[in-house]
Amino acid sequence: MAAKTKKTKNKKRLNLALQGGGAHGAYTWGVLDRLLEEEDIHIEGISGASAGAMNAAILATGHTKGGRQGARAALEAFWHDVSNISSISALQFPPTFQDLMSGNFNLRHSLAYGAFDALTHAVSPYDLNPLNINPLRMVLERHVDTESLAQAKIKLFIAATSVRSGRARVFHCHEVTPDALLASACIPSLFQAVIIDDEPYWDGGYMGNPVIWPLIYNTDVSDVMLVQINPIFSPELPKTAYDINNRINEITFNSSLLAEMRAINFVSKLVKENKLDPNKYRDVRMHMLSADDVLKDLDASSKVNARWDFFLYLRDHGRAQMDAWLRAHKEHIGQEPTIDIQKTFLQDPIPENREQKRSAT
Repeated sequence: MAAKTKKTKNKKRLNLALQGGGAHGAYTWGVLDRLLEEEDIHIEGISGASAGAMNAAILATGHTKGGRQGARAALEAFWHDVSNISSISALQFPPTFQDLMSGNFNLRHSLAYGAFDALTHAVSPYDLNPLNINPLRMVLERHVDTESLAQAKIKLFIAATSVRSGRARVFHCHEVTPDALLASACIPSLFQAVIIDDEPYWDGGYMGNPVIWPLIYNTDVSDVMLVQINPIFSPELPKTAYDINNRINEITFNSSLLAEMRAINFVSKLVKENKLDPNKYRDVRMHMLSADDVLKDLDASSKVNARWDFFLYLRDHGRAQMDAWLRAHKEHIGQEPTIDIQKTFLQDPIPENREQKRSAT
């Protein structure tokens, strides 16, 4: 028994914060799949919104039932089911022949997607989908076991946005149900608000994509890995209506994260300067995997692309980037952060041409 306790204590402990982003969440699936192979890394808690929330709940369900391998199998079965049910739903948009031949996963040239996108900007989901049919509900009811989540050793923190108050509602393990996950992923232009305890909720990404503070207040682990699938910086000025809306969505879904990063950075600085009591305030060690390089050529339309080959493409990139991170930074878990919050989130990146002009003067 003592040996088992010692073995557990020697494990590297890590919290995960998973962003939402529709189909792009398959990248996070790959990240988690690779991370679960590391038996000396213990996942203490997971915070998630939208697709990040679903990845978190599926992982915790599978882990409770069958350990690490059970979690990996559960994630693959979930994403496979999402692809299958989407192929027979109204939300499957056939790509153009040109896109298929070129390997382009964006759907902006799909006539069906274009018509649907225009319709959602003009017609309320209460009129467009009066029966409130959501194919994801059936998938979640098959793959999310609320009894397993109530007993899960991995702590869950699932964010949704209260329509009435505009504040984040965080659902903990015993509160996580298919409804809570649907609330966390409820884009108001696509779906009717999800009602839980007489309160309507929209996508958690508006007020926490993902929320970091529950991991700080509800666990004793100081290492947090953020899996980011919504780019913060955009090098190009969007000029078309489509690109403008796409960039607005990216900014909106990152705004709460930037605020939390500013707060974490401020507190960590004061703790290091001995201006705050380290017994009362946490010096959080942040780590991050960013999908920017993988997603740089993908726009908002690809977030509703549920083709299995697209999911596998994202998964494989997620696995590869997690593998590279582990080889470079695994030893830093529990020791030091691997990103500079100030440079990564709070400073305005200087494009190369501006830097050259500045140096010339």
